[in-house]
Amino acid sequence: MTTFQTGLQRRQLIAAAAGACGLGSFSRAALAQDFPNRPVRIITPFPVGSGPEGVARLVADKLSRAWGKGVLVENKPGGNGFVAIDAFKRGATDGHDLIQLDNVHLSVYPHLMKKLPYDPARDFEPLAPLFKAYFLVAVAANSPYKNIKDLLADAKARPGQLNYGSWSVGNPVHLGSARLAAAMGVEMQHLIFKETTQLYTSVANGDLSFALGSSGSTGPLYRAGKLRYLAVVASKRLSALPDVPTLAEAGGPKDLEVTGWTTLATPPGLPKPLVDRLRADLQKALAEPDMLEKFTAFGYEPFNLPGAAFNKFIADESRVMAEVIRNTRSSLD
Repeated sequence: MTTFQTGLQRRQLIAAAAGACGLGSFSRAALAQDFPNRPVRIITPFPVGSGPEGVARLVADKLSRAWGKGVLVENKPGGNGFVAIDAFKRGATDGHDLIQLDNVHLSVYPHLMKKLPYDPARDFEPLAPLFKAYFLVAVAANSPYKNIKDLLADAKARPGQLNYGSWSVGNPVHLGSARLAAAMGVEMQHLIFKETTQLYTSVANGDLSFALGSSGSTGPLYRAGKLRYLAVVASKRLSALPDVPTLAEAGGPKDLEVTGWTTLATPPGLPKPLVDRLRADLQKALAEPDMLEKFTAFGYEPFNLPGAAFNKFIADESRVMAEVIRNTRSSLD
């Protein structure tokens, strides 16, 4: 049983204990109907202007209209997201403070760090995923690699000499690239860059063999004709880039997906009727046509999973990340 699954059981016990202490079904339903009774705050670890933060602001606007109360987004970037998480843990525990988290916070850091300033299974109740970002294999526009088969052949001919990059240890691009290399049965070098712009400029200049990147992070150089996509590491083509083949279609490994995603989470132990209402209102907002149009503009894909299925997804991904981190001997301690 994973840490996340164990934490889910703990959250269910907390909710049950709240009921046992006198918060009956009627009063809990009334609490859900009365919510919110003051402005709601969404704390995000992402900086102003970033794609995930932009989605949070769109969601905040939708929920504000639905609830008739202000929903404010408060940016607290820095410290691997720990600044935002600390503010959330010290905030309101009745649902009026929510937090935006991504898969690194919930599925990666627990295995990458021995000491965390939070417990991903005990401190949060994920409501629903906001979006999913798929990653593409990007090479220089004049790269000799015309497809994944070319990249694989060169990697096998020159073991350990091809390189890929990312901006830190443990981010989706690093671990996704390591998974890709392992699935292809080749050895490659990981190079770390200080900034994402520096990373993808190095790919465009031919200093890196390739890099994984979302359509948002690589889009400017791609549209400028300086990058070329060999494939999307997904089971289906992206709606925004229908001409880019999947990894399997391009001659690469099957059944490999590299994604990033974010979620909104509440504090643990809220009454189930309130959690259900929050989840339903969030999913309704995400399904509106103009939100889906914005996803395309950001290079994101809709990602609709109900509560139980989403918790299982997080637990399954956490197991995969634990193995990848163990195999790559990655650590941030």
